[in-house]
Amino acid sequence: MLDVVGTTLTEADIRRIAHPMTGGIILFARHFTDRAQLVALTDAIRDVRDDILIAVDHEGGRVQRFRTDGFTVLPAPGKLGELWDRDVLLATKAATAFGYVLASELRACGIDMSFTPVLDLNYGQSKVIGDRALHGDPRVVAMLAKSLNHGLALAGMANCGKHFPGHGFASADSHVALPTDDRPLDEILAADVKPYDWLGMALASVIPAHVIYTQVDEKPAGFSRVWLQEILRGRLGFNGAIFSDDLSMEAARAGGTLTEAASAALTAGCDMVLICNQPEEAEKVLERLRFTPSKASQQRLKKMRARGKAPHWDKLQKQVVYQQAKALLQSALG
Repeated sequence: MLDVVGTTLTEADIRRIAHPMTGGIILFARHFTDRAQLVALTDAIRDVRDDILIAVDHEGGRVQRFRTDGFTVLPAPGKLGELWDRDVLLATKAATAFGYVLASELRACGIDMSFTPVLDLNYGQSKVIGDRALHGDPRVVAMLAKSLNHGLALAGMANCGKHFPGHGFASADSHVALPTDDRPLDEILAADVKPYDWLGMALASVIPAHVIYTQVDEKPAGFSRVWLQEILRGRLGFNGAIFSDDLSMEAARAGGTLTEAASAALTAGCDMVLICNQPEEAEKVLERLRFTPSKASQQRLKKMRARGKAPHWDKLQKQVVYQQAKALLQSALG
């Protein structure tokens, strides 16, 4: 999965999208000027490859790529956790509305999925997670994520839990450093991993953390067969898709060159690797990578495509369920 250069497709973009090793396109704020342009861009991508997965990091709060021209500005997911502490039932309703509004607006613009929800626990010390986390209690995280996932599903969108097995305890930001977590495996399994276990079949996909858990494996989780094969697939029985975190991040450089990192992540158990904000470098990986995905892996990724026909934006605005979800979010979270 890679990105395109700008707000319209270049010839180089089209060449990269058409490459057989390209499985998805990820969009960022720089790919958006208004909704009409965004729809034209996603339509143009589909004109090249109708089987492509179009994704975005659109969690709410600090991580929301599209914020203007009608898009609902969503609060940080941590606001749902704060609401839970005051009113459990209202928080679960608000989480479903949150997921529904998020997904229905993206789908109206031709986007298949958002990399959400964050399942990291808020320990109050992570520089990159913070209020992106739903709560500090794994039970609350699991319940709110289940409700949020239900909202996504109502709009025909799959979910993606991140960052397995948990990025909340490590203080460094993996975008600019290589974080480590020195806790023993049993402690991580008893807390951070619990939401992944409890969500079970309700979890469609996962992104592993660019964190080294020093007492478990010397490799970051996204390059680790121990974490991806033995624990996630084996111990937890997870059958969904695994996406790498962005291989352009500083913490991913432990994997070597971009091509070496992509190969290492795929070999460790990822179904799709992400290379963001470097389309020219991503093309080099497309040309150099030698990897044949299994049929099971291809099936897992196919399930991540959006389900059902999404209403156009104007029709969405008139739908009672959408209006009610927006009103509930406004009254519950402000």
